[in-house]
Amino acid sequence: MSEDTRQRILEVGAELIHQRGFNNTGLKDILEAAGVPKGSFYFYFANKEAFGIEMVDYLSQRFGEMVGPIVQDESVAPLERLRRFFMAFHAYFEAHGFTRGCPIGNLGQEMGDLSAPFREKLTRSLDGLAGVVADLLAKAQRAGDVEPDLEIRETAIFIIEAWHGAIIRMKVTKTPEPLEIFYKLIFDNVLR
Repeated sequence: MSEDTRQRILEVGAELIHQRGFNNTGLKDILEAAGVPKGSFYFYFANKEAFGIEMVDYLSQRFGEMVGPIVQDESVAPLERLRRFFMAFHAYFEAHGFTRGCPIGNLGQEMGDLSAPFREKLTRSLDGLAGVVADLLAKAQRAGDVEPDLEIRETAIFIIEAWHGAIIRMKVTKTPEPLEIFYKLIFDNVLR
């Protein structure tokens, strides 16, 4: 068994689950799409739940690689980096016709109430997102670009929660309007 096979199962499984949902995607679907036998799956993952929990790490890493260069670019002001962070996800959603939404958010809605291990892993992932936002807000605060009394941690959590709410509505309307409203309210009101 190779690490390439494990990675292929994660990649294909993440894509299918993002399209269909965790419970609507069978192992058979994942294995057929990945072109691997059933035994290969169980060599790497104890069961579908264990696979899903590892998939959260895979997705977090994948999206971290996508936005890492944006948030780490010290040549750009922190609030502009924050805007670009969200715009990178916006571009991803647009490329998929404003469907699917956030895979972590989708898993949270689907699995958060059903599995404690899933809930714990998803919480860490969402906390990681809020941590990225909090770091940029703290830098913006030190630069004098946001109010000195802004509560960084709570604001970061609120921004991530508002973002996921906008994504849910985006999936329903299949338009960028909810994301545009999010940008307007967050950047022109909450962070002005």
